Amino acid sequence: MLSDVYFPRVNGVSTSIRTYARALTAMGHRVTLVAPDYGDDARLAQAPFDAEGFEVIRVPAKVLFFDPEDRLFERGPLACTEQLLRARHWDVVHIHTPFRAHGLGVRLARATGVRTVETYHTYFEEYVGHYLPWLPEWLTRAFARRASRYLCDGVDHLIVPTAEMVQVLDRYGVRTPSTVLPTGIDLEEFAGGDGARFRAAHGITPDQPVLVTVSRLALEKNIGFLLQVAARLVAQWPRLVFIVAGEGPDAARLRAQASALGLDDNVRFFGNLDRRTTLLDAYKAGDLFVFASPTETQGLVLIEAMALGVPIVSTAVMGTATVLKGARSAQASDEDVEAFAGHVDALLRDPARRTAMAAAGPADARAWATPALMRQVEALYASLAPATAKTAAASTGVAPARP
Repeated sequence: MLSDVYFPRVNGVSTSIRTYARALTAMGHRVTLVAPDYGDDARLAQAPFDAEGFEVIRVPAKVLFFDPEDRLFERGPLACTEQLLRARHWDVVHIHTPFRAHGLGVRLARATGVRTVETYHTYFEEYVGHYLPWLPEWLTRAFARRASRYLCDGVDHLIVPTAEMVQVLDRYGVRTPSTVLPTGIDLEEFAGGDGARFRAAHGITPDQPVLVTVSRLALEKNIGFLLQVAARLVAQWPRLVFIVAGEGPDAARLRAQASALGLDDNVRFFGNLDRRTTLLDAYKAGDLFVFASPTETQGLVLIEAMALGVPIVSTAVMGTATVLKGARSAQASDEDVEAFAGHVDALLRDPARRTAMAAAGPADARAWATPALMRQVEALYASLAPATAKTAAASTGVAPARP
């Protein structure tokens, strides 16, 4: 597998890649991931990063000036890595990001004669304008569409998380065969959690209403909208606490916005929390999980909240619309401050309904459990791998399962 991003950089792509690689390894495949070396960047020091059960090759990378949390592979070390990879046997090359990892994957596949799969993780048309704000929106959108066509045309097969995203790619004119396959989550990782412990540790009393969101702090995640919702609610719920878990380039602006809205006593920014312990506790501390990103291709945090039994209020756009469809544990809302705040207020006043939604969450999450989804990925790899391979594996490194 090849990616321009991975832990300790926390985002949905990193989570998806680790879910893939761990699941495929557990199924008996050999997986190699090529990812950036982040060094000892203090901005990422609190991110979860532990020993993996698969091979990870770290390549030196430089900081991007417009997004200092991300990295760009350095050309010299990348070329050396490519030579090492060409000397090894692969069944399938799986690319996860569209930058230098994409180029490496395409070159490696051509050199070794294997097929390429690429996951279209990110709705770039909605993202790129936030990172190149000095350019006209029509130009950044046109660039994202054209780049998407070019990149998708360079691989043999696409994995697309939702049918909504397939429709977007169809509008772009992408003709590469695709399969709709969400990543899902490992339900065993999202069990337990102690909300009372989190509240006690941070001076939040049991009777205080608590909203929680888990997200990268970036403009496209629309957390500023949630702050406006919180400001609207504080008039009725003056002791409300809004927990924001995550880091990102928009953190300083969001803190300033919270202060400007008079929410210094209500909003708590916690940064990146440990996915095995404190993050689970933070989810469980919430009476409601709130989310409003319009650019998600999957909406994994919604599934995580469901698995932990936290009722949800969220907008339903792109990937979040797919996750929320038919979910008994969630209330969908328009992106309107009054409407969204109204849904939250109604649920805060109705403990019985929140209890019923919480009880329905784990069942909703089971539809997104990793094992069944990964068996579909395995079958896709097998259909693309050389005829001599009995089974397939993943990414820039997946070898067949041993008998």
